[in-house]
Amino acid sequence: MKLIRLHKKKLEDYIDDLCAHKRVAQKEVYDLVSGKMLSVCRQYIKDIHYAEDVMIAGFMKVFTNIDKFERKGNFEGWIRRIMVNESISFLRAQKSFHYIEDVEVREEVVEDDIELSIEDIQLLIDQLPEGCKAVFNLYVIEGYKHQEIAELLKIQEGTSKSQLAQARKLLQQQLAILKTQGVWNGIK
Repeated sequence: MKLIRLHKKKLEDYIDDLCAHKRVAQKEVYDLVSGKMLSVCRQYIKDIHYAEDVMIAGFMKVFTNIDKFERKGNFEGWIRRIMVNESISFLRAQKSFHYIEDVEVREEVVEDDIELSIEDIQLLIDQLPEGCKAVFNLYVIEGYKHQEIAELLKIQEGTSKSQLAQARKLLQQQLAILKTQGVWNGIK
């Protein structure tokens, strides 16, 4: 006989059990959000295997530092922040960050509607230099401010702004190339 749960637990309902280091709660939290957290790590780390390793390390930090969660904000947001920090730490350890020198950036506007899948967009972002990619993800996807990005990446605020502008420019160039080639799916 199969049991059906009538009351679905929310992520926040597991916090007390996590604080008590209950393995069942750890597994259930992992099962609930690991897909989302893997995609967070994957935004920063191109290789899916490294992204999985970083995600697992992130969950270890979540479970060992659960007592530091102050229950003031969103629990999933707290986990997400740990995943972002772990991804950046991984890239820093790999010495992957290379920032493009400040250059004059003129943004071109691609006017036609381009329909891209999420996978295609991720492939375009993956082609950015690591420094631009990290700043782009932190600013556009995570919603960090340039001052926060500068502190997190240990760079100047102006460098964060120029990397974002450079990332946008490069993405617009890639989209313009796709437009002229008429290729929207299966970006290589």
